[in-house]
Amino acid sequence: MKTLKLLLTLIIIAFVTVTGCKEDSRIAPDTSPLRSQPSARQSARLSPELKAKLDKMRAALPADFQKRLEQQVSKLSKHQPPYRKRTPGTLNTAESVSCDFNPPINQWLDSELANWTEEVWLHANWNVLYWLPLWSAGFSTNSENEYFGRHGEYTQLITKTSKDLKRFWGIESDQIEVVGAHGSVLRDREALINMYMTVLQFDEATAGSTADYILALLTAYPQFRNGDHPFLTFFTMSFGGTPSRTVIGDGVLEGFAAIGYGDVAPQVLLAHEFGHQIQIQSGQYEGNGPEFVRMQELMASAYAAYYLSHARGAAMQWKRVQQFLQIFYNIGDCYPDYYQHRGTPTQQMAAAEWAYNLANDAQKQGHILTAQEFATLFEAQLPLILQQ
Repeated sequence: MKTLKLLLTLIIIAFVTVTGCKEDSRIAPDTSPLRSQPSARQSARLSPELKAKLDKMRAALPADFQKRLEQQVSKLSKHQPPYRKRTPGTLNTAESVSCDFNPPINQWLDSELANWTEEVWLHANWNVLYWLPLWSAGFSTNSENEYFGRHGEYTQLITKTSKDLKRFWGIESDQIEVVGAHGSVLRDREALINMYMTVLQFDEATAGSTADYILALLTAYPQFRNGDHPFLTFFTMSFGGTPSRTVIGDGVLEGFAAIGYGDVAPQVLLAHEFGHQIQIQSGQYEGNGPEFVRMQELMASAYAAYYLSHARGAAMQWKRVQQFLQIFYNIGDCYPDYYQHRGTPTQQMAAAEWAYNLANDAQKQGHILTAQEFATLFEAQLPLILQQ
C-alpha cells in the first residue's frame, strides 16, 4: 500500500484522475515517485537471451532518447493545462491532514499491482507506459468509432451522458470530444508509431524502433497483461484546445466496477471531467499551487454532483446518490502539500453533498443554474467545505 499512497496522487485519477485531471511531467525512472520498493514477491527473472535482446533494442534507441522525451513533455506543458507544472504553495496550516487514504479503489488497484517487481516498475517508468494510451487518445487518434471499456461495455452509457451534459450546462460544447483510452494501443505497432510521431515528434525510424521496443517489453513481462493491465489506463483527464478532449481510461472504469460501482461510475467520472471543461472554457483553469488545484478538483466534483442530482440532469435517486458520493470519497487524497492535491476524501464528499442539496432543495426544481452562477455559489461555500 505504501507504493499506492504516493502513486495515486500522481495518476492521471487524478484522476486522475485519473480520476485527476492534470499530470506530472517528471518521467526519469531515477527520480519518479512511481518507483516501487523491492518486493518480497519476485517473479521469475528474464532469461539471459531475452534480457540481452531487450538491452540491445534499448541501446539502439537514440542516445538522447529520454532527454528528447522530457523536452517534448515540457513543450506540451506550455500549451496544455493538464501537463502544466504547478508551483507548490504554502497551505493553510490549520487544515487537518488526518484522513483515510486506503479506500476500496486503492485496495483493489494495490492488489492488481501485487506482482509488479522493481524491474517491472523500472521499465514502466523509463518508457512511461502509463502515459502512452493517454497521449494516443488525447492527441493522435480521431474521435470516430469511439468505444468505452475494454470490450465497449460502457459505450452507450458514456455517449448518452456526454450528450446530456452538453445539453444541461449549455456551454459552447460542439468542440468537446469524449474519447476512450485503451491499453490495446500498446500492442498496436502502427498506433504507437503514429503516437510517437504526432505527439513526441519522433522521426519515423525512431518511432518504429521505439514501438518495437514497447512490443518486446509486453512480451517479456506478463505483468503488463499485453497492455491490458488496468494501471496503464487508470485515469480520466480533460484537455483544452480545438477540439477539447476528455479522455476516460479503461482501467479506472474496470476498477470502480470491481468495487461495485460499475452502473454509476461512468456518469460520475465523465460529469467530473465535464466540470473541468467548464473551467477551461470559463478561464477557471489558470492558477498555481496546491490550494488552487484543490479548489479546481472540488469544484469539478460539485459540478458533477449537481448534474447527477438535478431533476433535469441525471436525476439520480437517493440510493444511487449514496453510491456516487462514495465515488467522490474514493478520489480524494491526504497530501495537502502535494501540488496536485485533490482535496481530502471528506472534502470531496462534502463538496458533492453540498451540490446534491443545492439541486434537491431548490424551490424551482426545473431551474438550472448557469455554470457561472454555480461557480459563484461554490466559491462562497468553499471555506465550509475545507473545514471537513
